[in-house]
Amino acid sequence: MEHSLSTRNRLANSGLAVVPAVAATAYAVQADGGLPRLVAVLAVLGFAVLAVRGYRLGVTYDHSRITIRGYARTRVIDREHIKAVTDFPAVTWTARNGRERWTPLTAFITSTGEFSATRIHKEHALTKLRQWVRGGGDRGRAKTAVPR
Repeated sequence: MEHSLSTRNRLANSGLAVVPAVAATAYAVQADGGLPRLVAVLAVLGFAVLAVRGYRLGVTYDHSRITIRGYARTRVIDREHIKAVTDFPAVTWTARNGRERWTPLTAFITSTGEFSATRIHKEHALTKLRQWVRGGGDRGRAKTAVPR
C-alpha cells in the first residue's frame, strides 16, 4: 500500500526547497568571483535534490517491509523489526544488531496551518499503517491509497 500526499501538499513540501534554490540562482547569476558562483551552483543543486525529495515524501509498504521516503534519506525496514508507530509520527524498530531505532514519518507530520481535510487524511493513513504493523489488514499485494 502506498500513502503519499495530495498534489497541493507535495508542491508545498517541494516549495520549501524551491524558494531558496531560486534565491541561490539569482545570487549565482550576480556573483563576481568563481568561488561564490561555485558555492551558489552547489546550493542550487542541493536545493533541487531537496525539492524532488520533498515532492516524493511518503510511505510504501507490502506484506514484508516498509519504505519510508523522507527529505534526507529513504529507509526500508522489515516488518518483523517494527515495534510501533508513535504519535510524533515515527516508526520505532529494532536494528539487526539489537539497537533500538526510530525513523520519522515526515510526510505525515501535521502543522497548525494545514487544511483540516489534509490533517484527517494523514491521520487516516497513520491509522492504516498502525493496523498493518499490528498484523491486521493489507497483508496481500500492494495497493495504492492516496490521501488528499
